[in-house]
Amino acid sequence: MKLIGSLTSPYVRKVRIVLAEKKLDYELILDDPWGPGARAAEHNPLGKVPCLIMDESGALFDSRVIVEYLDTLSPVGRLIPPPGRERIEVKRWEAVADGVMDAAAAAFLETHRRPESQRNPDWIARQHQKVHAGLDYMEQLLGEQSYCMGVNLCLADIAVGAALGYLDLRFPGLDWRAGHPHLARLAEKLDTRPSFTTTRPPAA
Repeated sequence: MKLIGSLTSPYVRKVRIVLAEKKLDYELILDDPWGPGARAAEHNPLGKVPCLIMDESGALFDSRVIVEYLDTLSPVGRLIPPPGRERIEVKRWEAVADGVMDAAAAAFLETHRRPESQRNPDWIARQHQKVHAGLDYMEQLLGEQSYCMGVNLCLADIAVGAALGYLDLRFPGLDWRAGHPHLARLAEKLDTRPSFTTTRPPAA
């Protein structure tokens, strides 16, 4: 398998963490979806990363689709429960964490990719509101639990960890830990895992 992606994308990192936890071999092909000649556009009509190229079945895109597929490839460390209430809970966690990443990425791109005269402060503020609302929601949902779903690592934790790591990368002055001690505790625990340390994005 080949994974097309960038080192700073939180969605790519989520997939890479899953690959590491599942002990699956792959080749990482670095790509800048915003640059000329982007590789992702050759396999994903939306031109986004991550994009997983499979040996026989073409390509998969969207991190949620990719991680669902990867979890079926090996019985090692199941990250997504079988169909039922618990699976829905894990996917809910993933949806909120991905939503935080969506809003954070949108705010970053509006601030750093668009000329200052064309930026919309109200729209940027709206994205930051989404980030804070998502953090508050996850903080309350996590509570005193060791992991998002109780005592074992699952996809929910990986998605949350990727989102929190992206906030540290792009918004170092946010200090989200101050008002979210449960999430801070989870992030500290996740950051000791090899799957997280080896996929940590380079400093901005």
